Amino acid sequence: MVLDVNWAVKWLTLCAQAMAEHRVELIELDRAIGDSDHGENMDRGFQAVLDKLAEAPPATPGAALKLAAMTLMSKVGGAAGPLYGTAFLRAAGTMGDAAEIDPAGWAAAVSAARDGIVARGKAEPGDKTMVDAWAPAADAAKAAADTGGPEVLSVLVAAAEAAEAGAVATDPLVARKGRASYLGERSAGHRDPGAASSALILRAAVGAAA
Repeated sequence: MVLDVNWAVKWLTLCAQAMAEHRVELIELDRAIGDSDHGENMDRGFQAVLDKLAEAPPATPGAALKLAAMTLMSKVGGAAGPLYGTAFLRAAGTMGDAAEIDPAGWAAAVSAARDGIVARGKAEPGDKTMVDAWAPAADAAKAAADTGGPEVLSVLVAAAEAAEAGAVATDPLVARKGRASYLGERSAGHRDPGAASSALILRAAVGAAA
């Protein structure tokens, strides 16, 4: 499987499907420790991304991610819009005008997305935020790419599995950033909704390449 513009468009399409399918779940997660709007916002944002892709089909993976970034920034409310917008924009920046992304390129994109989220949200691993999904995903993708194997799917899978484990690992944490931090110890026992949606996004990247 080649990570070209067709893959990128399919990835974003699967992201939209995942947000629609898990909208209620994300709303419930956010209701426990946030504003109850994460699922609705993510669903609306990625549906808008699909509309933009149909209006102006991108020519490269980087162009697709940049389009997604600008759309999410304008359409997703709360903190998620700027954070995800920055993530996709930074990832797009690593891709440039390349027609295809190799394993090292995907690892670089995930690392750039993580760095963008950290810079924008000022959060660190362990703060019970989406960083807890993106940080292990970036590390896992780099480790997989560094093995030198030619199969890009293995790098995609490594990132997705690490993000999913990272999201689950937010359950017992006490939030130190964002709306959930206002709850103090009461935030423990609930999964961070941003980490959960991040895991869905990285799993969609696998689905697009399968």
